[in-house]
Amino acid sequence: MTLSLTGFVDRVTEQGLNVLSTRVLQHGEFAAQWDLTIDERRIQHSISKSFTCMAVGLAIAEGKLSLHTKLNEFFPQYVIEDANIEPAMRPGDLTLYDLLRMTSGHDNPPLTAPERASLKEKDWVKYYMSLPLDRAPGELFTYSSGDTFIISALIQAATGQTVQEYLTPRLFEPLGIHHAYWETSPLGITLGCAGLVINNEELSRFGQFLLQRGMWEGKQLVPAEWIDFATRKQIDNQGSVDWNQGYGCQFWMCTHDAYRADGAYGQFCIVLSDKDAVIAINSQEDHMQEILDIVWAEILPQL
Repeated sequence: MTLSLTGFVDRVTEQGLNVLSTRVLQHGEFAAQWDLTIDERRIQHSISKSFTCMAVGLAIAEGKLSLHTKLNEFFPQYVIEDANIEPAMRPGDLTLYDLLRMTSGHDNPPLTAPERASLKEKDWVKYYMSLPLDRAPGELFTYSSGDTFIISALIQAATGQTVQEYLTPRLFEPLGIHHAYWETSPLGITLGCAGLVINNEELSRFGQFLLQRGMWEGKQLVPAEWIDFATRKQIDNQGSVDWNQGYGCQFWMCTHDAYRADGAYGQFCIVLSDKDAVIAINSQEDHMQEILDIVWAEILPQL
């Protein structure tokens, strides 16, 4: 099957949207591809979170973590015993599940990109756990890169490897993603929430792996049950059209019965299970909903 991206590219161009690369796969085959220049490796921003989620599924399957794991189990040295702070508001009691669906209870989530760039404390786990929660966890979604960084730190504490080291033989190498770069904290913890550098074709392979529920070339890389769990709605959220459909575990729900990994400036890995299709896009563009609107108008009807 060959699919035309002419309408998509024309609309993107007309609206002045800086889309750089597009890949469409259907039934396991490339249906269309387009590059503004070349498909070079670029920072995938928060798509990194969805890769970190795969490490969680593996660590749970290996018995090293559970959804109920609390931060104080692996980081007791950072627990602050303050009688003035209600027990429910202490970060040490946050569970892995709270972090995965971004319900940690911060009104102003810690470890944003600007804060990470300026923070004098090099131990980001210590810093995160020093901040009392603003509300009870598990109730309200607040997007937080800090939560995902702490997930990465938990995985490292539980497995003895960074998330990148842990995923390299289990996911990256099988998918043919070799020598990927992933930013780290000052103490060498894989950033987890951002900083993964791959190209769009490599991203499309990740999407195909998700579509196949963790199966790749006859081998189950990540349990299918984990893919199903992580990519379905776990918490309500608010936002624009494709940002208010609910949040899973480091994945966004979409309109049109799809789900996606996404990153700032228009990085997308969209999985349409009912169409047996994946759409991967790399951009450098703030207007992300506009890109998705064109995907739904120009690409989806052809699938």
